[in-house]
Amino acid sequence: MLMSVDADVIKAVADPLRLRIVALLARETLCTTHLMDETGARQTNLSNHLRVLREAGVVETEPCGRYTYYRLRPESLESLSGALAELARTARSADAHENRRPC
Repeated sequence: MLMSVDADVIKAVADPLRLRIVALLARETLCTTHLMDETGARQTNLSNHLRVLREAGVVETEPCGRYTYYRLRPESLESLSGALAELARTARSADAHENRRPC
């Protein structure tokens, strides 16, 4: 059921730049410099988006000297995709189309 999914995860990946960051991090662990090169975003803007993703539990950080590397936490997306798949299965059932509450 969708209610079991943290709404912060949905909000975090709903932004186009954050979704792009998630897609990049799905392929490899990247630092802020790499993400700036890949997205064209400014460092302050990128840092704000990464903070949102981190607070929602979508990414985690790994300090490495002067740099911070970011890596995707796949389980946060698996939880979301599972909940959305369950909603789709429920909506496809015959009962969902035939059930109608009286007004």
